[in-house]
Amino acid sequence: MFQIINHTCSKIHSHRLEGKVAIITGGASGFGETTAALFARHGAKVVIADVQDDRGHALCGRIGLPEKVTYVHCDVTRDDDVRSAVDLAVSKYGGLDIMFNNAGIPGNLDFAIADADGDNFKRVFDVNVYGAFLGAKHAARAMIPARRGGVILFTASVASVVAGESPHSYAASKHAVVGLMKNLCVELGKHGIRVNAISPCAVATPLLTGTMGVGKEVVEDIICASANLKGVVPTADDVAEAALYLGSDESKFVSGLNLVVDGGYSTTNQSYTRVINTVFSPKSVP
Repeated sequence: MFQIINHTCSKIHSHRLEGKVAIITGGASGFGETTAALFARHGAKVVIADVQDDRGHALCGRIGLPEKVTYVHCDVTRDDDVRSAVDLAVSKYGGLDIMFNNAGIPGNLDFAIADADGDNFKRVFDVNVYGAFLGAKHAARAMIPARRGGVILFTASVASVVAGESPHSYAASKHAVVGLMKNLCVELGKHGIRVNAISPCAVATPLLTGTMGVGKEVVEDIICASANLKGVVPTADDVAEAALYLGSDESKFVSGLNLVVDGGYSTTNQSYTRVINTVFSPKSVP
């Protein structure tokens, strides 16, 4: 009997998104790319929405499930593009269950407000906030009348819970995304639609390494040296697994959550300890 139950549970957990339809914006690279492959592996039909056409089509080929994975060109700052991506999912796959508003940009590394570029600030908000707003708007437009619930996810950032480590435009945009998520959680709960965010710490994705202008190994060394949780390196897989949990029925009563995936980094400020350790021997510190 135990073997039968164990085998049944194994089958269930191997296809945690069976029968579900998902859209992932920014799905051609980084967190989106990894999540698209993971969702498809767990049985979901996936629409990869991005502006990187070559990468998007190549990713579909690598996943190798043409009947389950589709790429669509989508600039999240354009209402018509986002509307079309949602309409494609509904017409091709019969509905929409998961909208993962993942597309985002870091913008310029402007840390001094007096010298900040206003156009850059507007561009970051257009992609990170307005794009997320459009994704949620059109997802709700499809999900509410279907009356089968649904999940709306956002990629926020650890910058939504800590301060002083990101450019002002990026930090403000990710705070706005979390605020939007919470407001939508309240509005859409009566329709059975769950709304959550994922806030990763720094991860050596192509987007971050390109912004910093250094190699992946250098970025990972910086991340590990500053991490609270030692012995592991955060990767895009960690974000994808969080999205899988929040998109699946395993989190059926989880809504309004900003799931911080940072190994405990945001729970403490280690600066004091580091300064103390430069003054006293570690052995003398209580």
